[in-house]
Amino acid sequence: MHQFRNPLAPRALALAIAAALAPAAVIADEVRLPRIDVVGESEQDVAKQPGAVAIVTKEELELQQPRSTEEALKSVPGVVIKPEEETAIVANIGMRGLSAADYKSLILEDGVPVAPGLFVGNGRYYSPRIQRMESIEVLKGAASLRYGPNTIGGVINYRTKQPEDGVSVAGRVGSFGYKESVLEAGGSSPSGEASAGFVYTRASSDGFQDKGFVMDDLMIKGGMALGDNQWVGLKFTHYDNKANISYRGLFLDAYKAGATFNPAPDDWFLTGRKSVDLNHEWEISPTVSLNTVLYWSEMYRDYWRFGTVGGTPTTTVDGVTQWNYSNSVNGNNRSFERKGIDTRLHIAHDSFGMQNETELGLRIDEESMHNVTVNATRQYPRSGTIALERDESATSVALFAQNRFIVSDTLAVTPGVRVESYTQKTDDLRNDANDGKTDNTEVMPGIGATWQATPAVQVYGGAYKAFAPAQNADAISGGADQKLAAERSMNYEVGLRGRSGNKRYEMTAFRMDFSNQVIPSNSGGFVKENGGKTLHQGLEGAFGYDFDSGFSVDVNATYVPEAKFIGDRYNGATLTAADGNRVTYTPELAANLMLAYRSGGLKTALHANYVGAQYTDSLNTEALTESTSGFFTGKLAAYTTLDLSAQYAVNKQFSLSAAVKNLTDERYIASLRQGIYAGPSRSFELGAKYTF
Repeated sequence: MHQFRNPLAPRALALAIAAALAPAAVIADEVRLPRIDVVGESEQDVAKQPGAVAIVTKEELELQQPRSTEEALKSVPGVVIKPEEETAIVANIGMRGLSAADYKSLILEDGVPVAPGLFVGNGRYYSPRIQRMESIEVLKGAASLRYGPNTIGGVINYRTKQPEDGVSVAGRVGSFGYKESVLEAGGSSPSGEASAGFVYTRASSDGFQDKGFVMDDLMIKGGMALGDNQWVGLKFTHYDNKANISYRGLFLDAYKAGATFNPAPDDWFLTGRKSVDLNHEWEISPTVSLNTVLYWSEMYRDYWRFGTVGGTPTTTVDGVTQWNYSNSVNGNNRSFERKGIDTRLHIAHDSFGMQNETELGLRIDEESMHNVTVNATRQYPRSGTIALERDESATSVALFAQNRFIVSDTLAVTPGVRVESYTQKTDDLRNDANDGKTDNTEVMPGIGATWQATPAVQVYGGAYKAFAPAQNADAISGGADQKLAAERSMNYEVGLRGRSGNKRYEMTAFRMDFSNQVIPSNSGGFVKENGGKTLHQGLEGAFGYDFDSGFSVDVNATYVPEAKFIGDRYNGATLTAADGNRVTYTPELAANLMLAYRSGGLKTALHANYVGAQYTDSLNTEALTESTSGFFTGKLAAYTTLDLSAQYAVNKQFSLSAAVKNLTDERYIASLRQGIYAGPSRSFELGAKYTF
């Protein structure tokens, strides 16, 4: 059980560091601290990838002014977000027809996994803060095989800001009492061989529907050269968030009446995370380099949720249906720890009578989760009797090898293989009979290719085997190994991309063919078993054009005509998904449009985001339907939101910004669970930044 940390502690630390760095700041060449990138910095790095690539640049982030990393991802082809609250404290990201309520894509920060648990528990409890991000890489296809597991949809890598000389302060205020302050500072040595800096953010809000929060986020980075051919970098992060959010939403009559109240005003979702990354880069020779990162993180998620009156979970207040809360409180509290090493050796050589680029990788990872359920009361809502206490753990070793055969000036072929071996354990601290252990080894081959057909057209494609491991709670039940195979798919894609003059484009056809997904057992209850196939296939494309007048247009769309179950599925004698039914939270069409204008110090953009209709249950229920326990199912209507943003640089030191989110005040249902999650209404923001 965890308590919310003192938010003044990281703020005081940030101010102290700023005072120390400010006088040391000098004008020096930019120092790039070592890190593991998924794609790289240049167009040549993109051209090497035998798969679809999207990079959200620093300038695009400044134009969009997103409130969260999820909002920044909305503009990426193939990505669909299932919003639950406007600052995305909990991650809900779908890719290429994979459910946005699931977890089959790998999320990294500077090449390091950020999900609380890849094997032991839910990976959606933490979403990195956008204020410390420099750019975002999204990689799909055979190239993502190097990073696993959970690379069925692809890899998302958030790249944090590099230290810059000087000190800057920024602030933003907006609707729903939103307040944000960001302090950045950095300094370099006179030689330019060392640098350090930090980004500290404090944000708070009363929240749309009174879903308020108070958040503190601190990142400290530093590094230096070790001689002429080695560099070392260290990053520390500290995050705390106290959010008045819940799994419960509005009832239908309250939603139709335009209700703006919090449907669960006493529920609290408390999260905190610390992490340390130690990076080392070594240019062993002009043709051989080694990148290594040692990483550690710990996180807690305390979710205090009020129960409802048995038999009568609803009541009527002011003419609308609301939850009928009891005096009981459940604390579903989990704490996580992860430590590991990821090392990658790059070799350029002339074997086989041609140029080659070889990459060899090793990752050793150990993670654990302490899972506690506390039965509390309204009078003492943060303490009580322990109803469940369990330790989950997993150790994994992954080996990876690939060789890029540069057959000619225009053709390269890249075969590769990843082997992932892991062991999962459950230790029930209150009932030894529930202890258990399971292990598994996955071999995932893949092959990709790129062909530069013309200077402006590159064709790419590939095929690879991907997997997502079963989580501990599903893999081990009642002390027994459930013999759950990993969720496996064969992934295929072919596409083309290019740039010519003011034009840029990328188009991809993809197919993900699942041979197995973990499903509810025929015995019912919470026990699960292997079974069921799904098929996901479609097209995604992006096009951009820069006009000489300062205007530009960027548009992308993802069309997934098939994201369906293959064969009927049953829980006992009950049909849970019919053959051909659509997978939940997978709209057939999603599209984005950005119209931008740049002139002198002015940058402005209009963003449009379209999300097609989507089902919320595997039976593909059409009408909104409420169960006796308050769970909703039904088909969500399509919706379109518009965001308008502007930034003006008064001079090199001072800039102003403004944004209107949901410009047309579109009212829509974003998702369903125990109740209805309404999409955030129109909101306004104003900001300023000054650099000393």
